[in-house]
Amino acid sequence: MQDKQSEQNTDTQEIPANVYRSAERVTISAPMPGLEPQNIVVYVSDGPVVTLHADLRGAMKGQNEIILDEWTAGPYHREIELPTNVDGERANVTYNNGVIVVSLPVADRTTTAELMLHGVSPTQGERVGNRGRNMQGDTGGARGRGEDTTSYASGDTI
Repeated sequence: MQDKQSEQNTDTQEIPANVYRSAERVTISAPMPGLEPQNIVVYVSDGPVVTLHADLRGAMKGQNEIILDEWTAGPYHREIELPTNVDGERANVTYNNGVIVVSLPVADRTTTAELMLHGVSPTQGERVGNRGRNMQGDTGGARGRGEDTTSYASGDTI
């Protein structure tokens, strides 16, 4: 067996993602397990492109002998081209159960933004960009935030 005592995998992981579109929003969901909200940054840039990024968290730093190293909590990185222009400043971002959900209002032109999450708990975070603001065609949506609601088999709703 190789001596892996100080060799921990720190390669950036490109994460899988789902992208949904309605008349009012583009919604992205992606697994980013093992993070705290402050480890995550979402960038909205011209293109339009959304970048999901998180740095490595909890490296072993040579403290233990690594027997099997198939997964780490970051670093994660994914760039996603969007099908339409979005308003990055009015985006909502949530992180819960290791999944990030980014909900972006459709716009005439893309508004760039760097979105940071605010911790709700050590493992949950949110960034609310359009609470109390009406969007074109928005009727108030879920939880009073103007969000589309998509239900999953797990019971999660975005």
